[in-house]
Amino acid sequence: MADDFYALLGVSSSSSEDEIKRAYRRLARELHPDTNDDPAAEERFKEVTLAYETLRDPERRRRYDMFGPDAVRGSGAAGTGAGGGPGMGDVFGGGLGDLFETFFGGSGFGGGRRSSGPPRGNDMETAVDLDFTEAVFGTRAQVKLRVPVVCSTCSGSGARPGTQAQTCQMCKGTGEVRQVRQSILGQMVTASPCRRCGGQGRKISDPCPDCRVEGRRTEERSYTIDVPAGVDNGTTLRSPGLGAAGPRGGTAGDLFVHLRVRPDSRFTRQGYDVVHVMHLATTQAALGADIRFETLDGTEDLVIPRGTQTGRVFRLRGRGVPHVDGRGRGDLAVQVVVDTPADLSREQEELLRRLAAERGEEVAPPETGLRARIRSAFK
Repeated sequence: MADDFYALLGVSSSSSEDEIKRAYRRLARELHPDTNDDPAAEERFKEVTLAYETLRDPERRRRYDMFGPDAVRGSGAAGTGAGGGPGMGDVFGGGLGDLFETFFGGSGFGGGRRSSGPPRGNDMETAVDLDFTEAVFGTRAQVKLRVPVVCSTCSGSGARPGTQAQTCQMCKGTGEVRQVRQSILGQMVTASPCRRCGGQGRKISDPCPDCRVEGRRTEERSYTIDVPAGVDNGTTLRSPGLGAAGPRGGTAGDLFVHLRVRPDSRFTRQGYDVVHVMHLATTQAALGADIRFETLDGTEDLVIPRGTQTGRVFRLRGRGVPHVDGRGRGDLAVQVVVDTPADLSREQEELLRRLAAERGEEVAPPETGLRARIRSAFK
């Protein structure tokens, strides 16, 4: 697989989107498996398709320019055609309409017009780190990112202040040019984007000095994102309209915020339940205890009955994670582990031996000699 997507399409890194599209269409006609039986051509077709799908999208192109092909591989065009490659309709993302556009210069179907006007802006994405309790109870997170926003000089029009875009005379403001052509299927009406205005129906003769027709500029913006209670690690939140502004007044894309939840030292999450492992001394487990236990909501009394064994679970209802839809909460499960004392003083060992004798339990004899003296020296 070639690493230089620009060289693969025969364009430069400064080429415009239209130049990249024209280069791809030329190669697609030549290499597509439905028109070329050469196996090597099919493989090269897949490569140029991935290159085109990467470079046509501004955000993916930016990632490619920064990090190379490894940042975008695996997300190319989908679909299969002859020989297992992409189908003719899949290549151009729109089925037969785009197929006719590529090979005959337009849709080929008289009904339906290509929508004119400024395109929608790209979606943006970022990540936010949360503490465990912030994910459980919700929070308001601050995110900062560089994003294309509406140019303040021209208010997004792309034209110099005091001027305005004029209706394109070639397409009369429709954004497309229609022609009648003869094809293998007979006489057909084809519609293609207007070359003069780029399919927008309006042309700017006096560009804005700051954004140069784009109607937007890239700036750093800070947003406050409402994180609902109950989200988990890997949750993605969508904020409509906080993505990149569309060029020349186009609607903005969306912002997708990926949540990463930091591990907690006391609690782990299982669905909407929260689990805590509680270590008890042997005496507490045998005789019982009243323990002040710190839950996510505050301190509560936890009664440990006499004879509690390792593995017992105490469940506090409704003390877990709130459901994202706001209907109820999970539970807090406290799992008991009884710790056996390892470092005993002589007096403590004697007490345990007396207890064992009282209960008729067989235990190992006391350590004597050199081994006992060495153990005592390190206490």
